[in-house]
Amino acid sequence: MTTTMRAPSAVFKALLTSCLVCAGLGAWAQNSIVAVTGSAQGDVETVRIEFAQPLAALPAAFVTQSPARIALDFAGITGGVGRSTVDINQANVQSANVVQTDERSRVVLSLKRPASYALQMADRSLLVTLEPAASARAPEPAPNRVVAQRRTEAPLGAIDFRRAGEGAGRVRLALPSSKVTADIKQVGSTLVVELSNVSLPERLRRRLDVNDFGTPVQTVTTTEVGDRVRMVIAPQGEWEHTAYQTESELVIDIKPLKVDPRKLTQGAGYNGQKLSLNFQSIDVRQVLQVIADFTGFNVVTSDSVTGTVTLRLQDVPWDQALDIILQSKGLGVRKNGSVLWIAPKEEIATKEKLEFESKLSSENLEPLRTQSFQLNYAKAADIAPQLTAGGGSSAPAAPGASGAAASAGAGGARILSVRGSAIAEVRTNQLFVTDIPSKLEQVAQLIAKVDIAVRQIVIEARIVEADDSFGKSLGVKLGGADVRASGSSAGGTDIGGDNRVAFGTSYSNAVGASGFGGTNDVTSNFVNLPAIGQNGYNPASFAVTLFGAASNRLMGLEISAIESDGKGKVVSSPRVITADQAKAVIEQGVEIPYQIATSSGATSIAFRKATLRLDVTPQITPDGNVNLDLEVNKDSLGVTTPGGIAINTKRVKTQVLVENGGTVVIGGIFTQEEQEDQTKVPFLGDLPFVGVLFKSTTRSSKKKEMLVFITPKLVSERAMVR
Repeated sequence: MTTTMRAPSAVFKALLTSCLVCAGLGAWAQNSIVAVTGSAQGDVETVRIEFAQPLAALPAAFVTQSPARIALDFAGITGGVGRSTVDINQANVQSANVVQTDERSRVVLSLKRPASYALQMADRSLLVTLEPAASARAPEPAPNRVVAQRRTEAPLGAIDFRRAGEGAGRVRLALPSSKVTADIKQVGSTLVVELSNVSLPERLRRRLDVNDFGTPVQTVTTTEVGDRVRMVIAPQGEWEHTAYQTESELVIDIKPLKVDPRKLTQGAGYNGQKLSLNFQSIDVRQVLQVIADFTGFNVVTSDSVTGTVTLRLQDVPWDQALDIILQSKGLGVRKNGSVLWIAPKEEIATKEKLEFESKLSSENLEPLRTQSFQLNYAKAADIAPQLTAGGGSSAPAAPGASGAAASAGAGGARILSVRGSAIAEVRTNQLFVTDIPSKLEQVAQLIAKVDIAVRQIVIEARIVEADDSFGKSLGVKLGGADVRASGSSAGGTDIGGDNRVAFGTSYSNAVGASGFGGTNDVTSNFVNLPAIGQNGYNPASFAVTLFGAASNRLMGLEISAIESDGKGKVVSSPRVITADQAKAVIEQGVEIPYQIATSSGATSIAFRKATLRLDVTPQITPDGNVNLDLEVNKDSLGVTTPGGIAINTKRVKTQVLVENGGTVVIGGIFTQEEQEDQTKVPFLGDLPFVGVLFKSTTRSSKKKEMLVFITPKLVSERAMVR
């Protein structure tokens, strides 16, 4: 009896244990998120995520700087919170979004500002602890230790601004390392970026004016505040920003926020609150009423909307659900404030067409007004053709209108209505526009943007030409005579006659009077290699005549030498002031006349210029630099030829980007000529030591260098007003 009682009890306990284990495994396999709550104690914020069962390991996580978010991925866990968004609204945490897929659940914590965090598992909960902003930043160093700390920080590499897609402004910062942390926050209407663990070089401490890029960003100002680098980005209008940081680069995009009043929810794609719909053959009007109650919109449904629909949608944005329903039934929607009008697409198109036709008819019937606009900087003759461009009735172009304005008037888009006209009064620089009031408002807005002062710039060029020349020449004359057979005497009697011998020298009948090279000379020299003159001057010479016994033998030696050294420098500095993107020319020189033959055989006079000329077109970039498209000519008179006077030309044409007030060498030419000439008597000129008496040597060296410098300087607005 006892045995039979124990057996069922043992079997029951075993079965019960097995059931509990299976139930536990089943519960463990179906772990889910139960709740998400937040709490704050002092400066420490904690987000608690509760689960049905304890976690086996910490989840995968990643962080975005802008917008500031912390995302946690839980593999194999379902979301059982009951709603996709949990409002927390504490110091730094705004809300938590729970998104579920087939394989995992993601919890995204939306923060007001970036912050570091720590994860900790506690029983069946996961604690996300956010570090306070005060502790996240390094403590301020003592004043006497600031310099020592700054030396250890690597400098910021570069700051670059570009226009990205969809009209966005992109700021790129080249970081020295991945240890640089960025704190990006919106302060009023500006975006402030603070960088730690980095220093700011002097060349990057500036204010960039990027208004010309056509993005929401107007200025980017970078300064150094304490131990941090601060960048203030000043956009205008409605905008939004995104940012991401790699190991060596921080990229910030500021995009214009395109607000479409007809769009149900703003932003890219579908952004409405998620809902679930499960209906079988329900009337379309009832489904639209359900969506209206969920969103709070006022819905007006046309009488033409009929039929039923069967749908099952789980966690779908309400604007996407509405779009699916409307597409399935061929319906359209128009939004006017908080009112949605739903009707068949054909009915909406017909109604809008009637509205446009009615508006066009009212414009044709609306009375015209004439308004005058006083222009301060722009020319009325240039603005008038642009307003009436594109055909229709328009005022004739005023005399002196620019080519750009004429081309705009030929094929541009018309701003005024068909009945509108514009007349430019050149003497007072006024513009008289006749049109309906709405068009006059558009003209006023256009003139406010166009009629602005153009920035001025001074361009100075310096052309430096340097010459360095050196030359020397050395030569000899050598000869002798034997007049013993002539019967001459040492007393200076007549030595003339036919019986005399002379070689390579010159002698006189009166040797005592004239020495070597007197009158009645024999003019053939044994060596006649004198030095060559330099710079138009003859060489200096030294002559010696030697007489033999009884003065009947003689020898003559003449050495000539000259040396020249010359240096020259010519500096030409043309300077001109012009407006941004306006061509300027300055020129100085002469015009050389020359004859040309005509087709009839007659001759006429033409002129060719030899001038110093600077031709430049500047463009001021948004960052304050100057892009120059320039041509510099330096011509001068050359040698005279049978065909006329030659012109020596020096010319450089280039395009260069120069910083404001900076100087750059845009071109240069360097030439060097070295020449050595030697004339000698064969064999004798090659003898050592005495060979110099039988040869003439000339050496010359010429160096020429030309450099062209360019310096642009922006004229301040204060100087322009003066």
